[in-house]
Amino acid sequence: MKLALCTDVLGNLSFTEMLDKVQELGINAVEMTAGGWGGCKHVPTQELLADNKKLEEYKAELDKRGMEIAALNCSGNQLCPGAMGELHTKTIYDTAVLAGKLGVKKLVMMSGLPAGAPGDKTPNWFTSTVSWPDYMTESVRYQWEDVAIPWWKKFVEHCKKNGVEQIAIEEFPCQLVHNPETLWKLRNAVDPMIGMNMDPSHLMVMGADPITGLRNLEGAVYHIHGKDARIERGLCDINGLTETKPVTDSKNRTWNYVAVGCGKDLQWWKEFFSVAHMMGYDGYVSLEMEDLTMTVEAGLDTSINALKQTISQ
Repeated sequence: MKLALCTDVLGNLSFTEMLDKVQELGINAVEMTAGGWGGCKHVPTQELLADNKKLEEYKAELDKRGMEIAALNCSGNQLCPGAMGELHTKTIYDTAVLAGKLGVKKLVMMSGLPAGAPGDKTPNWFTSTVSWPDYMTESVRYQWEDVAIPWWKKFVEHCKKNGVEQIAIEEFPCQLVHNPETLWKLRNAVDPMIGMNMDPSHLMVMGADPITGLRNLEGAVYHIHGKDARIERGLCDINGLTETKPVTDSKNRTWNYVAVGCGKDLQWWKEFFSVAHMMGYDGYVSLEMEDLTMTVEAGLDTSINALKQTISQ
């Protein structure tokens, strides 16, 4: 496995400044946002698609530093009704075209989340039994069969035409695919080109075990995010894992995203990567630093130190 960095954390730097900083950190691969919700600070997708000269200059900056693109990230909610879904769909389709021009074989995405019925304006995430109230059964069927699966079948064909080989879906709360079971549901209905971007932090905060999840996903893990979470002692015992406070309200939340090693210890991370390797994964581990309890520099240093000690090479 090789370490990469999700570069939005360095969004205050220009593209070339970011590449130099990543090199200073001892990392030679980047995962950059190019569509969806991402800030797209380092990938001017439309400019690169419109101007071949700019595209070649862009690639030259990567090449002269020996920097690889681990993946292009276009996570968003393309299944959202209305303007957001339309915008994210366009930027995601454009990202696939750009990936082909850059020779990038992997996209990191989210599954999207539709509304609960035709005509609804807001996405609905169903997390309780569909047994009652009885309207939920039809809503969940509509989300999968009428919206998600048709969208994904069409997009997979678009990706194949542009040389993309893998779509790694992040199992994010408030998305249709939020755990291994729902990943298998989409993959089996659409195409084995779809796999998991295993972000262990998300399974942690939903009460699942990412290591057991890796065993369930043998052959279907296409990417890994190096990202930790901490269940906050005392607070979780009172209020549980369902948390709606802003991420900036760290001290009052029942869980927080933290630098790698500040949630799970290094022994846990060693086992996580060992099992990932046993299950056939030997690709990039992209550090996604979203710890708001410390400075960006401290979070990067802490996480890189932990990952370099634990990833299987």
